[in-house]
Amino acid sequence: MTEKTFNCIATAASGLEALVGKELRDLGIECEVENGRARFKGTMETIATANLWLRTADRIKIVVGEFDVLTFDQLFEEVKALPWEDFLPLDAEFPVAGKSIKSKLYSVPDCQAITKKAIVNRLREVYHRPASVPLTETGAFFQLEVALLKDHAMITLDTTGPSLFKRGYRLEKGGAPLKENMAAALVMLTNWYKDKPFVDPVCGSGTLCIEAALIGHNIAPGFNREFVCETWDWFPAEVFEKVRKEADEAADYDVELDITGSDINGRMIEIARRNAEEIGLGDSITFKQQAVKDFKTEKEYGVVVANPPYGERLGEEESVQRLYLEMGQVFRPLKTWSKYFLTSDLTFETHYGEKATKKRKLYNGAIRTDLFQYWGQRPPRKKESAE
Repeated sequence: MTEKTFNCIATAASGLEALVGKELRDLGIECEVENGRARFKGTMETIATANLWLRTADRIKIVVGEFDVLTFDQLFEEVKALPWEDFLPLDAEFPVAGKSIKSKLYSVPDCQAITKKAIVNRLREVYHRPASVPLTETGAFFQLEVALLKDHAMITLDTTGPSLFKRGYRLEKGGAPLKENMAAALVMLTNWYKDKPFVDPVCGSGTLCIEAALIGHNIAPGFNREFVCETWDWFPAEVFEKVRKEADEAADYDVELDITGSDINGRMIEIARRNAEEIGLGDSITFKQQAVKDFKTEKEYGVVVANPPYGERLGEEESVQRLYLEMGQVFRPLKTWSKYFLTSDLTFETHYGEKATKKRKLYNGAIRTDLFQYWGQRPPRKKESAE
């Protein structure tokens, strides 16, 4: 079974699919990028690797089957024909989630109930259980989903468990935290490299700095957590042991990083420090209490990445726009630095006082935001020593 190939998808937030695709290819996994996901094929080791290493994805799911469907009878028969006994033991606990978009079978509860019934029937036949005795569902947990899009059904099994953004280091968070995979995506969308200074002037609970440090040290984002597929009897423990061991060997703990997070709120700085220490990165990041307007630096060719408050709540707009103004006063003069700001305030450039080099649309949870990018001057080319 370990050599068996599975059809898989890595799900992603809207706007991050291409990044997930790039990450998969960097891991040596061929993939196709689609709306909201990247598709790939692989063995259990591939699934373990993707769960452990993908920084920007939400979940890794196995596609048990997919087919076009117009009637409930058809849905029942197609689901029942899938090899459920390869995935689910007799005592499996297997809730079925559902969604339906632009499909004839629009009633999600009916799709869920029929999918569940079809699987139960299949398991009863395979395991020779009478219809009068219900399945216990007291064993390992298997989250299934029936997703219909334009009359095409995809039945998936989640291998991740709690979403991949739950890295296991965030002990406490602020009022409007950035999800860890979104933070990693922001760092990856910049031109930051581990030998450059990295600054987050409104760091809150420290997520952007911590994700940058994980990237700088080449630490697998999932090294500090478990995945639901590890509880399945057909998924051998040695698969994850091997992948975790390789991940540990790939990490570069010795590289010196220059990462600074500051925030006006001293309590947030305390939380940020604790979060960084929880994941063993206390020494890689400097956190300090400081207002944006007090930021000073002599360094060159650094990168600023910030997810400032958006002022979405009533009465905050003015103070947030004053913050954008201060950011402009502080960061505009730093010509060699590249600056990246994520906000839903489309008037950001007016307050900051400069037009962005480029904007990129991203969804932060349900909020449509723009990443305003200000590219810095490039360092001069080193002269050829042969001259």
